[in-house]
Amino acid sequence: MALHRDIFWVGRQWAVTGAGIQAVDQRLRGVLDIEIARLWDDDLVQGRRAKPGVNTVDFDKALTVARERFPQEPTADPIVAQLAALGVVAAPVESPVLPALQLRVEGRLARFLPQWRIRR
Repeated sequence: MALHRDIFWVGRQWAVTGAGIQAVDQRLRGVLDIEIARLWDDDLVQGRRAKPGVNTVDFDKALTVARERFPQEPTADPIVAQLAALGVVAAPVESPVLPALQLRVEGRLARFLPQWRIRR
């Protein structure tokens, strides 16, 4: 995965971007990346730190910068937390209830209305 367009800090091996912590080496294809919503998951962080070939000093600096940039918020849904951190969601998510179907064709020409037919 390519680095996110918003780059806040770049180290030798890690970068803090708008997507979270990403490996600078693009040959890894985002395998070691950590999303914003999972920055505070200590098990995931320790698992990434224990991988062979990880520069732990650079990783710790990236983790510190990322946690300062994206503070932990008490939310139940990690997807909503990530979207809120990116600024995509400004209002709380409402229930997806669809309104009642309303058909209105008053004052429109019949030739511009969509046609439908019943096949026999």
